[in-house]
Amino acid sequence: MGRWGIVALAAVAAVVTACSPSAADEAAGDETTTSTTRTPRITDDSGRPPVTFDPCYDIPDDVMNAAGYDAAKKEVADMPMGTYTFLGCLYKNDDYLPGVSRGFGLNILAGNVTLEEEAQKNGHISEPASINGRAALLRVDPSASLACTYVLETNFGIVIFDRLYHSDSVTRPPIEVWCDGFEELVASIEPFLS
Repeated sequence: MGRWGIVALAAVAAVVTACSPSAADEAAGDETTTSTTRTPRITDDSGRPPVTFDPCYDIPDDVMNAAGYDAAKKEVADMPMGTYTFLGCLYKNDDYLPGVSRGFGLNILAGNVTLEEEAQKNGHISEPASINGRAALLRVDPSASLACTYVLETNFGIVIFDRLYHSDSVTRPPIEVWCDGFEELVASIEPFLS
């Protein structure tokens, strides 16, 4: 996992709010339901663009449910970093049964760092990719534990899709299967990005 991902995941562990997105919507009142562009939950003092895509609010629950993730159990994470910002959402695929069926953990992070910055930090374990015509990177780090990551370019920066594969056996699956089916999920979410 790259520097941004490590920093963002550390922030997730430190500041996961675990509040229900629907409760946050209610607290925000009608502003959330009447506006087509949500005011970012967090801004930073960096001069970078505000993060205008919120993974927990802007991805329809039915898309995540159809992919096998229980959207009712998603966790919102606020990550103000001072020099950049990440808004995150944690999803779990609860179909995992050791020896029977594999499962996945998914962390989606929207941040105001550029794709070029991400490529500079993790280019040694990334390759250029494209999702529905959008510039992206595919990162599979053999030293990371069963993780597959897509990083998509947006008008404010990037969205990182970081999936952890929970093996359905006691043996470590080959690296070739870590990303199985993941591109299709990322492609189904891509149209909702800014």
